[in-house]
Amino acid sequence: MQPATQCPAARRLRAVAPRAAWHGSPCGLPTSIRRPSGSKAAPVGPRRSGCHRARRQGSRQHTVLHHLARRRKHPAVVGFSVSRRDPRGPPCARLLLGAAASRYSAARRRAGGSWRVALCGAGCGHLQLGTVRRRQLLNMSLLPLYLLGLLLGSGQALLQVSISLSKVELSVGESKFFTCTAIGEPDNIDWYNPQGEKIVSSQRVVVQKEGVRSRLIIYNADIEDAGIYRCQATDAKGQTQEATVVLEIYQKLTFRDIVSPQEFRQGEVAEVVCRVTSSPAPIVSWLYRNEEITTLADSRYAILANNNLQILNINKSDEGVYRCEGRVEARGEIDFRDIIVIVNVPPVITVLQKSFNATADRGEAVTLFCRATGSPPPEISWFRNGKLIEENEKYVLRGSNAELTIRDIKNIDAGPYICSAKNKAGNDKRQTFLQVFVQPQIIQLKNETTFENGKATLICEAEGEPVPEITWKRAVDGVTFSEGDKSPDGRIEVKGQHGKSSLHIKDVKLSDSGRYDCEAASRIGGHQKSMYLDIEYAPTFLSNQTIYFSWEGNPINITCEVLANPSASVQWRRGKLVLPVKNTTHLKTYSAGRKLILEIAPTSDSDFGQYNCTATNRIGTRYQEYTLGQADVPSNPYGVRVLELSQTTAKVSFIKPDSHGGVPIHHYQVDVKEVASETWKIVRSHGVQTMVVLSNLEPNTTYEIKVAAVNGKGQGEYSKIEIFQTLPVREPSPPSIHGQPGNGKSFKLSITKQDDGGAPILEYIVKYRSKDKEDQWLEKKVQGSRDHIILEHLQWTMGYEVQITAANRLGFSEPTLYEFSMPPKPNIITDRCCEATRRENGGQSLQLNAAGFSFIVVISFWCML
Repeated sequence: MQPATQCPAARRLRAVAPRAAWHGSPCGLPTSIRRPSGSKAAPVGPRRSGCHRARRQGSRQHTVLHHLARRRKHPAVVGFSVSRRDPRGPPCARLLLGAAASRYSAARRRAGGSWRVALCGAGCGHLQLGTVRRRQLLNMSLLPLYLLGLLLGSGQALLQVSISLSKVELSVGESKFFTCTAIGEPDNIDWYNPQGEKIVSSQRVVVQKEGVRSRLIIYNADIEDAGIYRCQATDAKGQTQEATVVLEIYQKLTFRDIVSPQEFRQGEVAEVVCRVTSSPAPIVSWLYRNEEITTLADSRYAILANNNLQILNINKSDEGVYRCEGRVEARGEIDFRDIIVIVNVPPVITVLQKSFNATADRGEAVTLFCRATGSPPPEISWFRNGKLIEENEKYVLRGSNAELTIRDIKNIDAGPYICSAKNKAGNDKRQTFLQVFVQPQIIQLKNETTFENGKATLICEAEGEPVPEITWKRAVDGVTFSEGDKSPDGRIEVKGQHGKSSLHIKDVKLSDSGRYDCEAASRIGGHQKSMYLDIEYAPTFLSNQTIYFSWEGNPINITCEVLANPSASVQWRRGKLVLPVKNTTHLKTYSAGRKLILEIAPTSDSDFGQYNCTATNRIGTRYQEYTLGQADVPSNPYGVRVLELSQTTAKVSFIKPDSHGGVPIHHYQVDVKEVASETWKIVRSHGVQTMVVLSNLEPNTTYEIKVAAVNGKGQGEYSKIEIFQTLPVREPSPPSIHGQPGNGKSFKLSITKQDDGGAPILEYIVKYRSKDKEDQWLEKKVQGSRDHIILEHLQWTMGYEVQITAANRLGFSEPTLYEFSMPPKPNIITDRCCEATRRENGGQSLQLNAAGFSFIVVISFWCML
C-alpha cells in the first residue's frame, strides 16, 4: 500500500527499491528492512573494496560507507543516519539492512528470501515501508544509498541509536540481553533504568560496551526490573540520541519457601504459611481432606489476606495434610503444594505417686514411677537438688526414664525428686517425695565427770527417720527418765528436743555415779548405748568396824578401806609416826585393792591403843581412828531351853553371850550327859548358830546340858545347867501313802517315813479289796525297811480301797486309808505291721499304763490305715 503523501526521502528510497511493499507514514519514509520469517540468515553488504574507495574520497557523506564497513562483523544489521543541527530542519532517518556490508559480494551469489526495509526519523515515527527480495537488495548499488545519506544529512554528521528489541516480555527468573547500536561517532553509550538512573554494572545487571554497541544484560529478572530502559549515545559535540525498550515482566505461579511439615502447639492460633506469588496476583484456596476449607462448617478456619490459613484453637484432630492451591485465571495456570500440619501436645505427667517409703541401711531398693503423655512423646528426666540424675551404680533408669530405681537406700537419699517431661510443645514437672525410714542410731553419747555436790549434764543425740524418742535409764536402780520427767527430789530433770535429750543432775551425790543407758526408739527399731558418770569426791571410809581385839602373840589385821575418786593416797599413822616404823617387825602394812591393811602382832601392852588411817586426793583429806583392845574369852550364854523332844532327840536353843571378849566367837560348845553318868558328851554348834540338835539319846532318860561360847582366845564360861527327859517308846504314827499305776494289772504304793514311836518299824500290813464287788479283804505284809508296796493281779477299770498299818515292838499304828482305780484294758494289736513292731522289740509283750493307753490307740489306728 502506497501512502497518499510522500516526503522526498521516501521517493528516493522507492527509487532505490522500486519493488518493495511499502507501508506509509506521515513522511512516507520506509522504516525497516527485515528478514521475513522462515528465511535463512544470509548476511549481505557492500564489498570491502567499496568501503575503502568511499573512505579515500574524504567526503563527509562517505561516512555511511565507512560505518557499513565497520559493521561487517554484525550479521544482522547495517545502517546509516543523517541529522541536522537544526531541529526544525528535515527529519532524521535511519536505514537498517538485513546483512553486513562486508558480506555483500558473498550474499549476491545467494538467492531467495526477502527483506523488509524500515526507516525511522525523528518526527515521523517508526514506519514499515515494504519488503525487498534478497536478490533485489543485493543488486542494489550502494551509490543511491550514499546519495540518500547526502540528501538527508544536508552536510551534517549523522548520530543514530537503535536497540535490537523494542518491547520484551519476561517471566521472573529468566535472563535477557539488549543490544544498543549507535551510528555516527559516539563518544559514550549509556543505559538508564526505569527510574532514570544510569546503570552501573552489578552482579545481576551488566553493561558490556563494544565500540558503537552497548549490551545490557539482565540476569534472573525480577518483578522490580519491569519498565522502560533507555540507551543514550553522546558524541564529541555533546549531541545525544537515544532509543528505548519496554521490558514487561510477569511472574509465574511460584511457591516460595514452603515448609512442610509445619508444627503448632495445641490450643494456640495456628497460621499455616503458604507463600505463593505471580503476576497478576494468584487466587489461593485451601483444601483439607479433599474439601475446600471455605465449605467446611468450622468457624475456626479462616484464609488470611496474606493467603495463609488460620486455625483457631488448633488441636490434635486438626493434624493432617493441607493443600495450598494457587491459580492465575488470565493464563489458566494452576499449581499446589501439600503441607503437613503437626499439632504438638504439651506433656502431662500422670500416675505419679506423691510419696514412696523405704528403709535405710538394709540394702533395699525403691523404684519411682513417672508416666507422661504428649505429642510428640515427651522425654522424661529426673532431677534431685536441681541436678540431672544420670544412670550409674546408684541410679537405674528404665522404660525411657519412666522408672527410676534407687539402689542401696541410705538416709541421704530421702527428699524430693522432680520428674520433668519435655517435648516441642512445652514441659511439665511433678514432684514426688522419698520417705526413708532410718533405724535409730545414737550418734553422741560420752562419759561425763563431775564432783560431789556439783552439777552434771548427760547428752544423748540420735538420728533416724522418724525421729526417735530418747529414754534414759539409771543402771544402779533401773529408774527410767523420759523427756520432761523429774526425780521426786527435783535434782534430776530431762529436757529434750528434735532427736536430742539432756539429763540434768544438780547437787550430785555419790549414788548418782555409775552407768546410764540411753535408748533411742521409733516404730521401726531401737538403739541403745551406755555411758558412765564419774563423780570425783574426797576419800570416804567404808570400814564400819573401828574397834579390834587381840592379845599378846596373836596377830590381827586392821583394815582401812577407802573409797575415793580420784584414788587416794592412804597411810597408817600412830600419833605422828607413819607406820610401819623402821626396825619394827610386829607392825606391817600391805595393800589389797582399795584396802590398806595394818597387821599388828602385839608383844606388849603398848601395842594396844589408837591407830589412825589417813586418805588424801585432790578433792580433800580424810582420816579415821581405829582402836586395838586387849581381847578376853566370851561371857557365858544364857536362856538355855529344850524346844522339841522325842524318844532319841532333843532340840536345844540359847542366847549368845553379852560379850564376845573382843574377838569374834567361833562356835558354841554344848555339853550333855545322863544324870546318873559322870561323862559329858560334847556337841559343837554349826558356826555361831544358837540352836543345836542332840541325837542318839535313850528313850525315857533324864539328861543334863550346859553351853559355852568359844572365841579366838579360848572358851568362855558355861551357862547354867538345864535338865530334860526323853520320851518313852510308843506305837508308830500312821504311815503316809501315795500311789500310781504299775505295769499291767499292778499298782504301786509308796510309803513316806513317819514317826516310828521310838522303835524301828518292823513291818507294814496291807489290806485291800474291790470297792464295787465288796469282796473280802486281801492281806499282804512287807518289811518295815521297804519304802513301797506293789499290789498285783488287779482287775481293769476296777476301784480299790486299801488300809496300811505300821508295827513296831510296842504295837500297831492307826491304819491309813487309800483308794485308787485301775485303768481300762488296753487294745490288743494283731496287725502285721504291729506284729513286726513286736518282733523288732524281741517279742516282748507291751505293758501299758493309763497314760500309754491313748498312745496305743493312735498307733493301732495308724496300723489299720
